[in-house]
Amino acid sequence: MVQVLSGIAYDCDVLVIGGGIVGLSTAYAITRSAPGTRVVVLEKEAGPARHQTGRNSGVIHSGIYYKPGSLKARYAVRGAAEMVKFCAEYGIAHAVTGKLIVATERSELPRLHGLVQRGRENGIPVRELGAAQIAEYEPEVEGLAAIHVGTTGVCDFVGVARQLAEASGAEIRYGAEVRRIDRRPELGVAVLTGAGDVVRARVLVNCAGLHCDEVARLTGDDPGMRIVPFRGEYYTLARPELVRGLVYPVPDPAFPFLGVHLTRGIDGGVHIGPNAVPALAREGYDWGTVRPRELGATLAWPGSWQIARRHWRYGTGELRRSVSRRAFTTAVRRLLPAVTPDDLVPSAAGVRAQAVLRDGTLVDDFLIREGARAVHVLNAPSPAATASLPIGREVARRALETLRSA
Repeated sequence: MVQVLSGIAYDCDVLVIGGGIVGLSTAYAITRSAPGTRVVVLEKEAGPARHQTGRNSGVIHSGIYYKPGSLKARYAVRGAAEMVKFCAEYGIAHAVTGKLIVATERSELPRLHGLVQRGRENGIPVRELGAAQIAEYEPEVEGLAAIHVGTTGVCDFVGVARQLAEASGAEIRYGAEVRRIDRRPELGVAVLTGAGDVVRARVLVNCAGLHCDEVARLTGDDPGMRIVPFRGEYYTLARPELVRGLVYPVPDPAFPFLGVHLTRGIDGGVHIGPNAVPALAREGYDWGTVRPRELGATLAWPGSWQIARRHWRYGTGELRRSVSRRAFTTAVRRLLPAVTPDDLVPSAAGVRAQAVLRDGTLVDDFLIREGARAVHVLNAPSPAATASLPIGREVARRALETLRSA
């Protein structure tokens, strides 16, 4: 069914590009907020959640790490509670396990105490633990001190994405890679897919994740940033009985990455990781995947060189852990002394879509920008899966406002 307005045959009111959890949550929020709004989602893969959504550690984050008042803090705290409720309502596998954040060096203690304060400011209950109390939760984990965050959990985010797609009532088109976008502010947008189909809409929503900056430029908007892909490599623990729940190190505030952590997933297995190394393609899930055009675009962005200049020492350590299982094991043993290299079984990697500004600043918060007849989600890495329901509502609100004023 198409709607004819001003002589234009529109296939939908809102066209969402990207079938990850944020795009599908946006479609869900639009149809819930404005019943009757016709939404089409274009996803280039054969199914939903094939990239960031389906290749993370499956953690429902509490929101303790994020600056009070930021979108990440507000949406993660709210989103964690909503995600648990959503999973319970639809019978999606989940568990609220709690987690430990463990300081293993004296230099980390001030940062650990800072997290306690940040948790309180964000409304998150936190229990402080001495070295001896860590064993109450994790007998095999050692540290100088720790905090226990009870609202952290795990879930099947791919299952959540599938349910959002079904419950949204949107038309989901898989295998529909976007090739060209023709935006005319007085009329709307027309998108050409790789299959040769043209989809016409009144408003476009860009939730393309690893390719969001490219989609913004195809639309005619300057995103002011570039996605620099970082691969996170994981191992599975051969002796899962060593870990009961979730164990994290104290993060370095200079980086958006949380460090190598231990996660008992909903399947009962324990995943270890990720590290953070440059990916040689937007979807570079291993060192053998190299796409010269994409790599060239990353190297041509001034911000990439600024990152390398400022953080080369940190990056060198991450690269060493990428190529050496023994070096990775050494990092894990800071938290879990009993682990050996033979305990680490290689697992599927993920790629983080990290927005980087021209001056090398790693965008720390979620970033949503608007253009004529368009809303662009330009930075939505972790904890975006946790926060996907509130993010989807915010993007939907902007899209519907754009639709009403079109």
